[in-house]
Amino acid sequence: MKWIVGLGNPGTQYQGTRHNVGFMAIDELARRWGISVTTNKCRALIGEGNVQGTKVVLIKPMTYMNLSGESVRAFLDYFKADRAEGLILYDDLDTEIGKIRLRYQGSAGGHNGIKSLIQHLGTQSFNRIRMGVSRPQPGMNIADYVLSNFPKSDQDKLTAMIEQTCDAVEFGLKAPFEETMAKFNR
Repeated sequence: MKWIVGLGNPGTQYQGTRHNVGFMAIDELARRWGISVTTNKCRALIGEGNVQGTKVVLIKPMTYMNLSGESVRAFLDYFKADRAEGLILYDDLDTEIGKIRLRYQGSAGGHNGIKSLIQHLGTQSFNRIRMGVSRPQPGMNIADYVLSNFPKSDQDKLTAMIEQTCDAVEFGLKAPFEETMAKFNR
């Protein structure tokens, strides 16, 4: 079973924000694969399906970003899921808007959702796709920046980045993560 978590914040006020690109990617995967992500379980919205002969679970934690690890831990415990079969999708300030970076370990880098995951999983080693949102202008509060919507001028880059993220996830259903990294880390 492959499980994919998109990090974000619940609620319509956060829907189009930079911090919610993980949710946006899950929504696109759900659309592509015809999976309904509506089951309320493990403090998350979950959808299960079969893609290319692989059982897949899509997960959107409903705990707010800084408590994402609680939801992922509950999912792993409830489903007896293998941590190595998971993939975390989230926003990254240090990656340029429109670009993605695949990693299998690393620190939280100031990201509260990843900090929570590391705390609840007890490791920094888990597969992830960092989706670029770029850094704010000097002097702008980071929290205000990540909780703001993308400007119209970034919409094409945002759409392309979500597509590329979903392509990487799909490729990774059949390929080892190292191979997926080699293909998608340009």
